[in-house]
Amino acid sequence: MGIRVAVAGASGYAGGELLRLLGGHPDLEIGAVTAASSAGRPITEVHPGLTGHPAFDGQPFEPTDPRLLKTAELIFMALPHGESAALAKQLPDARIVDLSADFRLGDEADWRKFYGTGYAGRWTYGLPELPGARRQIASATRVAAPGCYATASILALSPLLAAGLADPADIVIVAASGTSGAGRSLRPDLLASEVMGAMSAYQAGGTHRHTPEIEQALGEILNTSDPERPGATARPVISFTPLLAPMPRGILATCTARLAPGVADGEDPTGALREAFADAYAGGPFVHLLPAGQWPVTGAVSGSNGAHLQASADAHAGRAVVVSAIDNLGKGAAGQAVQIANLMLGLPETAGLTTHGVAP
Repeated sequence: MGIRVAVAGASGYAGGELLRLLGGHPDLEIGAVTAASSAGRPITEVHPGLTGHPAFDGQPFEPTDPRLLKTAELIFMALPHGESAALAKQLPDARIVDLSADFRLGDEADWRKFYGTGYAGRWTYGLPELPGARRQIASATRVAAPGCYATASILALSPLLAAGLADPADIVIVAASGTSGAGRSLRPDLLASEVMGAMSAYQAGGTHRHTPEIEQALGEILNTSDPERPGATARPVISFTPLLAPMPRGILATCTARLAPGVADGEDPTGALREAFADAYAGGPFVHLLPAGQWPVTGAVSGSNGAHLQASADAHAGRAVVVSAIDNLGKGAAGQAVQIANLMLGLPETAGLTTHGVAP
């Protein structure tokens, strides 16, 4: 018998991916699997890819009842923004990994500006690859998993800022996501006829909800890496433009930042950038700096918890260019949640996960 876990809000795309990963986890036993509007429906009717697994065949989604969830040693919450906080109040002693945004932000003004609901506070931020994060996650009882765009962007930018190679006040991110990032709700702009063969921008102009999350994490990187560095106490400023791509899953984030004085004129600016990434992620199981000249593609990380990165210095423009690729449902959601849970439960960080994609 493994460690018993439960999943609240398991009928969405992230919830389904989480069930898939938990179904193959060597150390975890699946307990309550709950949903709201899908309660009573067979799990495999909503997620037919889970057909044949004994934990799911013939099993319905249960109502999201705290009494059912409390029987688990750890609870995953894959609920819509604003619903996790209400449920967490009814689970005061539970160990929880939350995949929503409810507990990511430390600034109440940011929360109210971008989400417009009551502020619930901040939990430990669950991006294990950040400096010191594995230790913090392992000792926490409640962890907020990062957003998908935020994960791709922070992984791409934090080594640059930590090493003092880029100007935190001049960062531009353009990132494309697959349609599963928008959830399962029926919307005209997500119909196949609208998405196939087309790309579109949305929530541009600094209005996307992951903007303050990215700025918060990068600001904390600056403050902890070198508090005496000029500008270290200032919050980074990013311009973030998200794109909807005609693919079901994946994120490709192109992140640029003005190089710090002297870096572009150095003997090997691209080499300096790559060295910072190699040092930042040395020994980590999931984040990989690709060989020089090889650029990330989303298909290579599809179905995995891997992240592929490449960095280059654009000497002409005086900017660092970093491209990152993740699976928005993997490292951007369910895979990362399992990685967090492994750390919280004292299990191998890689248990039940793979860094290898399934492309093509």
